[in-house]
Amino acid sequence: MTTEEIIELVEFELKFIEWGVTEQFLEIHSPILCGDKVQIDNIVTNGDKISVFIPVQNERFYLVIYIDSKEQEIIGISIEPYVAIYFKATSTELSVAELKRYSNLEITESWNQGDKKPYGISTYNFSCIIIEPNKKPNNFETKFNELISELKKDKVGIRNLSKIADGYIQIAMDFHNGNGMIGGPNLNEENIRDLNDLGLSIDFDLYVSGNPYKS
Repeated sequence: MTTEEIIELVEFELKFIEWGVTEQFLEIHSPILCGDKVQIDNIVTNGDKISVFIPVQNERFYLVIYIDSKEQEIIGISIEPYVAIYFKATSTELSVAELKRYSNLEITESWNQGDKKPYGISTYNFSCIIIEPNKKPNNFETKFNELISELKKDKVGIRNLSKIADGYIQIAMDFHNGNGMIGGPNLNEENIRDLNDLGLSIDFDLYVSGNPYKS
C-alpha cells in the first residue's frame, strides 16, 4: 500500500466510524489535524500488518489503526501509550565531554552540570548524556529491542558508564486512562539476560492521562 492509500483508509474510518472503538474514542478525544488532514506521526510495517500512529490533542498517547496491507482493510484499532526508552548516564563529577569518552555510540542529548534547563531559570545539578536511537512512536517491545541492539554495539563502553556514572535505562510511558485498566510492559528472559550482560538497571516512569470512556 502507498502512504496515500493508508491515509485515505484512516481518514475514511475517522469520518464514517465503522469501528465501535473509534466511536468511543472520538466521544472523549480528538486526533490532531494538519490543515484538513489527520496528522500521522509514524507508519510501521511488520509483514502484512501496518500500524498507523495518530497523535491526540493535548495528550501524549496515540490512536493506532492497524491495517492488513494485502486486503487493504482495517483489522484493529487501539489506544497505545506514549513510549520513550533510552540509556541515560549522569554524573556530578564528570562533564559531558568526559562521559562521551567512555563510549563511541551516538549521543542524542546532553547537558553539563550548571547548564540552564529548557524551561524556567533553574540549572542542572548533574551532567548527563542520553542515547535514544528511535524517538518515533512505536510499541514497547520494538523500542526496547532497538535500544538494546544499539547498546550492544559498545558493550564495554556501556558497562563502564554504568560503573563510573549512574548509567541505566530510563522508560517513560503515558497510558490512556480510559477504563482504569492500563496494562504494562513485559520483559522476557532474553531481555533480562541482555540487561545483565550490559550491567544495566531499569527505571520505570508510568503515567495515566486523558478522559475516561463514557460507556
